[in-house]
Amino acid sequence: MVVSLEKNKQHEVVIIGGGFGGLYAAKSLANRNVKVTLIDKRNFHLFQPLLYQVATGTLSPADISSPLRAVLRKSKNTKVLLGEVNNIDPKTQKVFVGDKIVPYDTLIVATGANHSYFGKDNWKDLAPGLKTVEDAIEMRRRIFSAFEAAENETDSEKRRALLTFVIVGGGPTGVELAGAIAELAYKTLQEDFRNIDTSEAKILLLQGGDRILPHISPELSQSATESLQKLGVMVQTQTRVTNIENDVVTFKQGDKVQQVSAKTVLWAAGVEASGMAKVLADRTGVECDRSGRVVVEPDLTVKGYKNIFVIGDLANFSHQTGKPLPGVAPVAKQQGEYVAGLILLRLHGHTLPPFHYTDVGSLAMIGQNLAVVDLGFLKLTGFIAWVFWLVIHIYFLIEFDTKMVVVIQWAWNYITRNRRSRLITGKEAFLGPQPINNSHPYQATETVKQPVKV
Repeated sequence: MVVSLEKNKQHEVVIIGGGFGGLYAAKSLANRNVKVTLIDKRNFHLFQPLLYQVATGTLSPADISSPLRAVLRKSKNTKVLLGEVNNIDPKTQKVFVGDKIVPYDTLIVATGANHSYFGKDNWKDLAPGLKTVEDAIEMRRRIFSAFEAAENETDSEKRRALLTFVIVGGGPTGVELAGAIAELAYKTLQEDFRNIDTSEAKILLLQGGDRILPHISPELSQSATESLQKLGVMVQTQTRVTNIENDVVTFKQGDKVQQVSAKTVLWAAGVEASGMAKVLADRTGVECDRSGRVVVEPDLTVKGYKNIFVIGDLANFSHQTGKPLPGVAPVAKQQGEYVAGLILLRLHGHTLPPFHYTDVGSLAMIGQNLAVVDLGFLKLTGFIAWVFWLVIHIYFLIEFDTKMVVVIQWAWNYITRNRRSRLITGKEAFLGPQPINNSHPYQATETVKQPVKV
């Protein structure tokens, strides 16, 4: 039986998704003369830019998560609904959440993006990506289990495979993962084991383009490459992964095909729009791009539906530069605030100029005391860039107590060179790639013999 929620006389705004776009829209509408319903399948907002620190044992999931109800507790006009939207009806202006119907006058869709394996979905269990808390915990399990298994492995070839880490994708996530794993292997863990030398670990960062961090200036990209290499990371550009199977990664550089045995393969190479893009396309006829993102109008609405907005990673907004805006937190934040302001002005018969993104710059952490920051007018590297990176990420954390916890944790890690969250949870000891949602231990398959060494 379908339960219908009673419609209030106030203008009803429904927001799907509690990420940066959805949450900042809700915060901007707080205690205004509108009724707001925020729907998310999780009860917390996740600060995704720091997920890699959960995956590498620096922070715990709670350090970068904020309960949505706690964040919006003072927004008396806002209701949080835990559930997953399975359909919308633009004609009757209704959203379907399980057995509930939520009416709306204005709809904001901000459901983000998922991993893209470019048609190789069978790689999903072999090379996890990094979008959710579960992804980060699974990565953490694989990384630290690899060192534990290597400690007990007597076969030198198998030990080398256990101590080989391949990161696919040279964007910010891939670069930050590679740098963090290098610091683990070459600094943090060096005195923790007795049978292995963790500094013998091999960390490969594979990038399909001609340079890592392609969204920043070439000189900063080169600086990041050199910093990673000094940490011990092998950076290989113009490299395309063609297969992942039996603990062997096959990749191609030009006409040269190479293989490397690696028990731990991590994915940071591509994203695609969430399933809500297809729902919108089916229901409204809106165009989607090759990555599945919804092509939006200059005011972030769906063509033909002035009361449906799409923001954040789900939106293809190309009106400003001719290219889609990057899927980063500042874009989603600014779009959420813009849409909220536009909704409030419309209620009084006014409007706003088209959305315009103010680029606040790009940045990436390489390692301790190492980062790159590109503000356009100012480019920073090294320690100063690292401090800037810390300050910006603290600023974007939602709750004050979360900011304090992260600051204290970072300070303690900096002083002790230790990572307290190095927990192996959720699965048995490392036996190789395991399907994330599979409750049965993975049965190791035979490794391809004598791969070409890189």
